[in-house]
Parts: sequence; structure tokens; C-alpha cells
Amino acid sequence: MTRLRTSDFDYELPPEYIAQTPLEPRDASRLMILHRQTGDIEHAVFSEIGRYLQAGDLLVLNETRVIPARLYARKLPGGGKVELLLLRRLDERTWETLVGGSGLQTGRRLVLEGGLQAEITATLDGPRRQVAFDEPIEPHLPRLGHTPLPPYIHAPLADPERYQTVYARQPGSAAAPTAGLHFTPRLIETLTAQGVRFATVTLHVGLDTFAPVTEDDPHQHKIHSEWCQISAEAAMLVNQTKAAGQRVIAVGTTSVRTLESASQAAPTPGPIAAFSGSTSLYILPGYTFRIVDAMLTNFHLPRSTLIMLVSAFAGRETVLSAYETAKREGYRFYSFGDAMLIV
Repeated sequence: MTRLRTSDFDYELPPEYIAQTPLEPRDASRLMILHRQTGDIEHAVFSEIGRYLQAGDLLVLNETRVIPARLYARKLPGGGKVELLLLRRLDERTWETLVGGSGLQTGRRLVLEGGLQAEITATLDGPRRQVAFDEPIEPHLPRLGHTPLPPYIHAPLADPERYQTVYARQPGSAAAPTAGLHFTPRLIETLTAQGVRFATVTLHVGLDTFAPVTEDDPHQHKIHSEWCQISAEAAMLVNQTKAAGQRVIAVGTTSVRTLESASQAAPTPGPIAAFSGSTSLYILPGYTFRIVDAMLTNFHLPRSTLIMLVSAFAGRETVLSAYETAKREGYRFYSFGDAMLIV
């Protein structure tokens, strides 16, 4: 068996292919349909996705909501600038945080733009720190926080709601589950009338959206845990769909990880139950999918855990070949880019 290497998931992408702004309306983006068994490709517009769905299909949406998680502060004493990116809430006042700035070790006091103070209470790996605010930060986020757009997006976002799905309900993410950005309320109504069903789960997107795989062997990469939840109702819908021989279609890699985490938590392969807790499920080629039958996703960064997950589902060579087709056809890549339906 050939040893897996991170470089196996590399591809060249000129900067002009990276979408800087979202399309209007949301479902005007392009949609590539990839048939994973044959490698055949079709091209459509996202609003036409119903042509590739069947009555009884279950679309699983991640209803996490991006919080205005980027904060600006100054060090005490001294006044040096600090940027904080909230990743994961640990308790009422404490967050796992990505920090930008020097001299940010345990014990350092910080003051935010609005005067609220905080302290670094633990030094984690790399730029991650545990930060305890003097009072809960959530009530201050609407005033002090900024939408944490990915670093490859340089254009200002006129409407922060365009970095939220239309069904975002549960605050807690540091980044959007971008495959869902293409849906509109009208499209959801149309698909429902067609007999397509919907279930919702929650996974709060954390550090790994921002952390490329730097190790030569991807198995050596440490994937950080993220909190996810699937309700008893959603689990029942998944189980009913599987029992009927119909398709469970995950909208985004976060929904994939939530569904497969619930399956891993089950005592035996088969029906899943309600699940809530941290997941560090890392899906690489060779993984056996228990729940997901089809996947809707965007086009991902080279060498990322996300392109590895998609490659585990559809085959590395098939996926990389599809990406080359997308480049030739002028598809838009990454968060505000176009979508791929893998069936």
C-alpha cells in the first residue's frame, strides 16, 4: 500500500480563482455534479440542484451561526496591539482563542476596545491561548466583534449576513459552513415541495478551518476537537432514510463529520442516536463512511483536511481531476465560490 503524503492533496490555484465576494442571489452560483463511481461530471446552476435530487432524499444542514469572533485589544501595560479570534467557549468567561501579536504568554493582561479586560490563563500550542474575560464576552460581541472572514478574502463584506446561511440558528462558529451559503428560503421551499426532506445538526466550526496540514504525513496532523450535536429527531430522520434505502446527503464537510461522529458513537454500525459532544474525527482516504451517501461541498484549499475528507469520499484522483476541470471551466473557489454535489 502506497504511503499517504500531504503533497498528494496539493494543486495549483492562481489567486484570481478565489472568490472575493458572494454572488447575488445566493443560488446563482455554479454547481458541478461529480459522479464518484465513474468520474463523470455535469455542470449546472445551484438553483437547478433539484434536478439531481429525488423525493425521499434527506439533506442534512448545519445550522451553526458565525459569531463576530474577531476582537481587537491592547496589551497591559505597554499598549501593543493584539488580535483575538474566539474559537471555542470553555466556560462562562473562558475561551480557546487564536491570538496575533508578540509577548502573549500566560498572565498577560489585555484591554479590549470597549474597556473590557481579559487575561491569558494558559499557553496552548502555536498561536492558541486560553483567555479569560473579566465578564462574559457574548453580550459585548455585537458591539466589539467583527466577522472573521477567512484570510484569503481581501474584499470588505457589505452585509455580514452573507457569511451566514439562511438557516443559521445556533451561535458558536468561528467560520461559516460554506456549502450551505448557496441555499435561499425559496429554494428550500421548492425542494420541500418536490419531496426532499431536511434535517438539521450543529457543528461549531473551529481552528482547523484556519490550520493547514504542515506535516509530510497527514496522519501526523493533530485535528482539534469541535463541538457538535444531532438531536433525537434528526437521528430518527437519518435512520428512516437509511432504512428506506434512500439517500442521506450531507450539506458540507461539517455535516459529514457530525453524522459520521454520531455513527462512531453508536455501539455497532447501523442506526444512530442523539449525540452531543466534542468530535475530533479526522477523515482520510481509507475511511469507511457509514451514514453519508452523497455530499454537497465547496472547492477547498490544497493540503487541507477538507480536501482530504472529500478525497476519502470520492477518491483522490477523481477529486483532483474534477478540480482541474473546475479551473478550466472558470469555477470560483473557496468560501464564496461555487459548489460541488458528489453523488
